[in-house]
Amino acid sequence: MALEEAQNAETSHAPADADASGTGTESIGTMAATRYPVAPGVRLNVRSGPGTNYRLIRILPYGATVPINCQKAGETITGPYGTTNLWDNIANGEFVSDAYVYTGSNGYVAPRCS
Repeated sequence: MALEEAQNAETSHAPADADASGTGTESIGTMAATRYPVAPGVRLNVRSGPGTNYRLIRILPYGATVPINCQKAGETITGPYGTTNLWDNIANGEFVSDAYVYTGSNGYVAPRCS
């Protein structure tokens, strides 16, 4: 596991009830994406692709929640929620390791990224 993949986040262990706007969902056209909490005490690195060798885009703050638009296999990472090669696409060209996002599942919870 790359230690740089984490260092902070939220105390909830289930999909978040509310995002910053208080709605709990993020509008995507007419669809709404469920937001999932990043592991407690973690500031999670956001990468340009599914692995630590991809460019670091930004770091999510403590207490972050993320939408999962799609998921893609990539580098295997070990984190608070296990060891996985799944990476979550949280925005256009932005990925985080699923090992740091509480989805309530060990597998895919969103469509596979193309």
